[in-house]
This record gives sequence, structure tokens and C-alpha cells, in this order.
Amino acid sequence: MNNAMKIISIYQPFLAFLLLCLGSVASAQDRATLDYRLKARALAPGVYVVEGTNADFSPANGCNIINTGFIDTEAGVLVINTGPSRLYGEQLRTLIARTTARPVTQVLHLNLHPDYFLGNQAFADVPRRATAETRAGIARESASYESNLYRACGDWMKGTETLAPNTEQTPGRWTLGQHHFELRAYQGHTASDLVLIDLDSGVAFVGGLAFADRIPTTPHAKLPQWLTSLRQLESDLEAELPGKQLRYVVPSHGPVRPDMSALRQTRDYLTWLDGTFSQSAQNGLEMIDVLRSPVPATYRTWAAFNTEFTRNVTHLYPQYEVQSLGAAQPLR
Repeated sequence: MNNAMKIISIYQPFLAFLLLCLGSVASAQDRATLDYRLKARALAPGVYVVEGTNADFSPANGCNIINTGFIDTEAGVLVINTGPSRLYGEQLRTLIARTTARPVTQVLHLNLHPDYFLGNQAFADVPRRATAETRAGIARESASYESNLYRACGDWMKGTETLAPNTEQTPGRWTLGQHHFELRAYQGHTASDLVLIDLDSGVAFVGGLAFADRIPTTPHAKLPQWLTSLRQLESDLEAELPGKQLRYVVPSHGPVRPDMSALRQTRDYLTWLDGTFSQSAQNGLEMIDVLRSPVPATYRTWAAFNTEFTRNVTHLYPQYEVQSLGAAQPLR
């Protein structure tokens, strides 16, 4: 054995230990870097929202563009949506434990989109509720969601695998401890858009039916049904929480406000989109022409305009072209 080999042999255990230490430091640094910095904002006693970035999915925000929430009841904590990744779910559960001494006992998913349920691995020990339609949609599309978010956000998604809802949730009155909720099912943004109205606090978690200062996402959208749902939801909120009893409306995306402005913004935008697409199709415009058409200045300032408006056109405009040609059933 030459001198160089002897030196390597002598120091090999030390080198192995040093590499292990360096690996541990790098792993700790990775964990520190991949920090969603989640904060619980109290909307009412025991009712919290955890606000995401008002943007499109990106590595810069770790795919955290959703408003999740939790409600501290006498029967334990109800979690509303679990975020876009295993890591988010873990950090959300840690945040809940810092905020209240009560355990998490229920999770509720408001629709089938990935940032509503991909944090479920951190909530494997409790019932995870969703409507039958949402459960079927998650079973059908979860694999593609995982792949798409890995491509969008990279390391933030490490270890994320779908843990599906395991309990069917039906609409109606629901009581946890002494806390009273009204669950309403709508459709249009997806095939099943669940809304949670907290009758005690006056806070409504309206899910993907409403977007605040943000272009809506539309991969599963049917605009006529969505517009009908928004009108019905506004009427239902006025009936369930009349006058000043409505404290906050929590959209899944965008700022949380003490009024129904998110519902009205979304309704106005979808009405404009429906009318524009109908007229463009009747005029024989191609998709590229629609993308180049003028858009009201207000909508151009909303979050995710550059990406989501293009998706709106590609998702929805072909339906209007087909309808205009008389080759399909009317959209209405």
C-alpha cells in the first residue's frame, strides 16, 4: 500500500463522519429554506385563516396560493383544506398546535383541486371529508395533479403523495361541539363546490366559487352554472347571515374581506368572459384573435392575469366555437 492509500485508510472514518455532518447541515438548511412561514389570522374567536400568496403556482411561493383555515371547536379543530404539499400540511398542523391546545379532529375539502388536499399526509389520523363528486374527482385526477405541481414547484413537493378524503360529506346543518355550521353545495367552478358557513362566527369559507383580485382558474369550469351558483350563494349568505352578522368571506384565492366583494368581482368577470366568448364565436374569431382582444384594465391588474386569462381562453373558448357552429347542445 503506497503512502497516499495509507493516509486515505487512516482518515476514512473521519471523512465519512465529516460527510455525514455536512449532509445533516445541508438537510437542515433545506428544511429552513423550504419554510412556508404560515401565519394564523384570527377572523373571529376560534376562527382562523392561513392566507396564501395571491399569484400563480411558482417555486417562489412553493405552490402556496390558497387560503386554508381552521376552526377551534369544543369537539376539536376543524381544518378547511390542507394545502398544496406534504410539507405545507405538516407546517399547517404545527401552526395549529401552536395556536390551540385542542387536537385536530376533522378535515374538510371544499373541492377537487390539488391545493385543497395534497397536504393530507399530515392529517392521516383524522376523518377527511369531501362530497361524493369531489372524492370521485380526486380519485380520477390526483396523479396528474402530483406531476403538474412537481413540475411547477420542484423541491417544495418532495414526498407529496395523494392521501384521498376518506369520509363522504353531505350538505346541510353540521354541529361540532357547540359550534354550528351550514354546508351548501354548488357547482360551476367544479362539479361540486362546497361552502362552509359558520353560523356562530359569521365567517363563510366559499372555496373556489369566488376569487378576490385574481383571475379565476377554469380547468373544470362551466360558466352558466358558476354564475347561477354565485347569485344563489349571495342570496343564501344574506339569508343565513343577515345584516352585520356576516363578518368575513374567505375565498380560496385572494384577499379575505368583510363583505361579498369577492363574489361580485368573480360574477362580473365571468359575465364579461361569457359575453366576450359568445360574441367572438359568433363573429368567427379564432382563439388567437380572442387572446389578442382588449381586456378591461381592471382585470389586467389582477393576480395571475398573464397565465390564467390564457388558460381561460384555452379551457373554455372551444365550447363557444362548437356552440356557435350548432354542433353541440347549448351551454345554457
